[in-house]
Amino acid sequence: MSLPATTRVAIVGAGPTGLTLALTLAGAGVDFVLLDRQAEGANTSRAAVVHARTLEVLDELDPATSAELVRRGTAVTRFRIRDGARPLAAVSFDGLPTAHSYALMVPQDQTEAVLLGRLHALGHEVHRPYEVTAVTQDAAGVTLTTATGETLRAAYAVGADGMHSTVREAAGICFTGSAYEESFVLADVTMDWAPGPREVSLTFGAAGLTVVAPLPGGRYRVVATVDDAPAEPGLPFVQALLDARAPAQATVTDVVWSSRFRVHHRVADHYRAGRLLLAGDAAHVHSPAGGQGMNTGIQDGHALGRALSRALSATPAPATGTATDEALDAYEATRRPVALRVVALTDRMTRIATTHNPALRAVRNTLLPLLARVPALNKRLATELAELNYR
Repeated sequence: MSLPATTRVAIVGAGPTGLTLALTLAGAGVDFVLLDRQAEGANTSRAAVVHARTLEVLDELDPATSAELVRRGTAVTRFRIRDGARPLAAVSFDGLPTAHSYALMVPQDQTEAVLLGRLHALGHEVHRPYEVTAVTQDAAGVTLTTATGETLRAAYAVGADGMHSTVREAAGICFTGSAYEESFVLADVTMDWAPGPREVSLTFGAAGLTVVAPLPGGRYRVVATVDDAPAEPGLPFVQALLDARAPAQATVTDVVWSSRFRVHHRVADHYRAGRLLLAGDAAHVHSPAGGQGMNTGIQDGHALGRALSRALSATPAPATGTATDEALDAYEATRRPVALRVVALTDRMTRIATTHNPALRAVRNTLLPLLARVPALNKRLATELAELNYR
């Protein structure tokens, strides 16, 4: 699709965050252009869980959309924490105060497909492939320039363009944090898995953190910290990893897709610089422990869409220091503390799981079973993982 000359909101990045922002603006009748540098949507993914709060947000956008996502996914009501093959604790989502008292296991490409289908139903498209290479703002608006020389003029531009965000760089916003020393292995596999498909397993061990989660179609998602993983881990590597960390629990029969990646824990110092705003991975990245990343991004997109709708509906068009700034500043004031909390939680989970200190491992393995038996503490952790505290 050719780019229009102008729009109210330019959204850079058509992942789950950008799609949710676009859907929120579409529902409010706000003109936008959604651009992505890829010719097609991602057909592989890292995110694999949609938590309760995210499903509530999608219910608000369109109940049929959340229902379709639930239809495509697998509902899991328990996270089991292990040390090797030894169960330590279970976190249950049963009984949480929500219509979605479970974690929905569904690959990110399916989440994107459902959101994109809703966008098409509303009469909108993603403009592909357009790589935004320059973003400049002035008192009246923002100009985006693509790699092929096209320009787009907008009142506001949103960076939903990931960790290496062009919009964040143009805004001059620092991305404070650092990288984990270990690399992460991600693999979608078919296997015989002793714990079965009714729970997500978080396995602790001196060698690193290992997560095994069921996916639709009888597959499993394996995520693990590894000191130095191959670029594309094959079946022998994944089997050896599971043999070492979950002895006698897994027999891998096929690796459908695999990857290696590095993980950072970073939060943007600000979510707004004038007419430039950030959401999703452009604003925060962290460990995959707990499956919080995509969920936090989708909730960012919804919150920012509502803030922009309020700002752009203000009449007459206000200058700085008035309702427009208040609505957009409230977005940062609401969502950045959530990102800080999520990053802190996932960092603690990762460091507790991967500690090499024998004394700390012994304390961890003694205390966790005791704490998990306290109903109030179990519910508190389940509520935090489900992101219901961020309503």
